[in-house]
Amino acid sequence: MSLLQSPALRSISAPIQSKVLQSGAYVLSIVPLPSHYAVSASSPDNAIHLFDKSRLDDVQTLAGHDSSITALKHAPSLAGSSSPVLVSCGKDGVVKAWDARSPSAAPIMIALTAGKPQALLSCDVSASGTTIAAGTELQGEDASLLYWDPRNPAAPLRTHSSTHSDDITVVKFSRQSNSVLLSASSDGLLCTSNAEEVDEDEAALHVGNWGCSIAQAGWILKQNGSSSVWASSDMETMSIWSDELDLVQDIDIRLPSVHREDSTWVTDYVIGSHNHSNIFREADNDLSLFVGSNEGDIALLTRSTFSNVDASWVLSHTWTTGHTEIVRSVLWDEENNVLLTGGEDSKINAWSAPAFDLSDRNKREIDAMDVDKLDSPARKRPRS
Repeated sequence: MSLLQSPALRSISAPIQSKVLQSGAYVLSIVPLPSHYAVSASSPDNAIHLFDKSRLDDVQTLAGHDSSITALKHAPSLAGSSSPVLVSCGKDGVVKAWDARSPSAAPIMIALTAGKPQALLSCDVSASGTTIAAGTELQGEDASLLYWDPRNPAAPLRTHSSTHSDDITVVKFSRQSNSVLLSASSDGLLCTSNAEEVDEDEAALHVGNWGCSIAQAGWILKQNGSSSVWASSDMETMSIWSDELDLVQDIDIRLPSVHREDSTWVTDYVIGSHNHSNIFREADNDLSLFVGSNEGDIALLTRSTFSNVDASWVLSHTWTTGHTEIVRSVLWDEENNVLLTGGEDSKINAWSAPAFDLSDRNKREIDAMDVDKLDSPARKRPRS
């Protein structure tokens, strides 16, 4: 597989703003709120930090969880309210929600696992805000999908314990259906379930077996209204699946690379994805992939289609020298034209956001290019 350089490659070597968590914790995730960015910090901090969007000033710290924060989400509503919420879960077995318009020290909702606390590794809120789902760590022989009604979160509404047989690392509600939940696990399975079905035997919709531990997964919403699924593994492989979880493509994301005498780009790991609908006017893939290097550099890779195994990856943007260690989180804030990144160096960086100005002609030129004909290098720092 080849990695081609976009004719409009943007290489950015300095962030607009940069802040450092004084605790020295890793920056695990970043989500947007109406007036702030919310950042979750690793142990021993385990707090949620709110930063002003205009200057990245640290304006408030929320007491997150008693142990590791494992997921941080922004939801447009909860329990029928029109107010956006900030939702988190942790290994303390708790899901918390705050009013995203004016966060305070007190969460507006706390959901607890039943009986002995079960460590939660993932959570999400349905598009309607009427259901919260979370996935647990393997406890004994069980890893469970837990569902809460946010109007009565004292105990799970129902529990599904036979969908997965190992840590449930991902839960993502479909944005096209309030009831369809995507889950992924260290057991190698991707599953879709009916979150409203009480009988677990009847809840399963589709299952895909990748055969490797899954670290990340999500929906890909296409311009034509259809959807598919992407996933990445602990071994930095990536896969694309149909909406019925048939495997479309399995890729080692470290293979597409640029090697030149003056510079190189080699992907070391997947940071995250962004579902964008306007990169290519005629593209049948709306997924952009953020990848990183062990030196702390970041790149954005796109691909016009996943249906053709020979289609090239395109290196469209790089952001370098802002981080000195592995980048753990990324947020593309399209509304404010900013890219936020957070890393193991405790830094939160704000960068100029990706800008796509590729015509259909440029797209066709990219498709036709040969990697050996590239005239300008990718701008990753030389590997030592």
